[in-house]
Amino acid sequence: MTLNWDNIDTVLLDMDGTLLDLHFDSYFWLQHLPLRYSAKFPGKESEARRFLANELQGRRGTLDWYCTDFWSSLLNLDIMALKREVLHLISERPQTSRFLQALGAANKKRILATNAHPNSVALKFSVTSIESQLDAVVTSHDYGYPKESPLFWRAFQEHYSFDLAKTLFIDDSTSVLAAARNYGIEQLLCINLPDSQRNLIKNTPFPAISHFEELLTDNGMLKII
Repeated sequence: MTLNWDNIDTVLLDMDGTLLDLHFDSYFWLQHLPLRYSAKFPGKESEARRFLANELQGRRGTLDWYCTDFWSSLLNLDIMALKREVLHLISERPQTSRFLQALGAANKKRILATNAHPNSVALKFSVTSIESQLDAVVTSHDYGYPKESPLFWRAFQEHYSFDLAKTLFIDDSTSVLAAARNYGIEQLLCINLPDSQRNLIKNTPFPAISHFEELLTDNGMLKII
């Protein structure tokens, strides 16, 4: 992939797995929540875990999958309270702040585009520095469609009027990147190491980087690659 910053006005950035380490979310949904939910059913923990796993799998890619209110209602648990129990696991990915600062210095518009529920966004903003380094924040809940849907991209572009030809979108989800490509965004970049506790994802169908330092010069400027 050739990345010429002179041809980019707007950078759309995912949050979890792109700006922030996906480890928090992986741990919460795959370990912490199953543990706390199954504890409600003494003697039937295995059945409870299977129910939760099936519900999560069945709703993947839908807005409900990302909605803390939905899961709180379905499971009769305070999802945000449970997230705060493992708040210490939230962290920025390497060089996130440096990259956002470089984008700002180069007068690129920095828009967060996330599927995360606004409650989750607020929680993560409270313990990281990314909010102050963004020009706008968009969640799929603003429009009622996940980023996997073309309806999200239509509503998003109508609201912000970004030029498809001069927009770069960075995300760790290949299904979301595919939806953006189908809508007409040509400059796409995949994060292939979204979770610091897991292995690098090989052979992504999109150009990929592991860390933002690959896009920066030694003195913190944007690198043309």
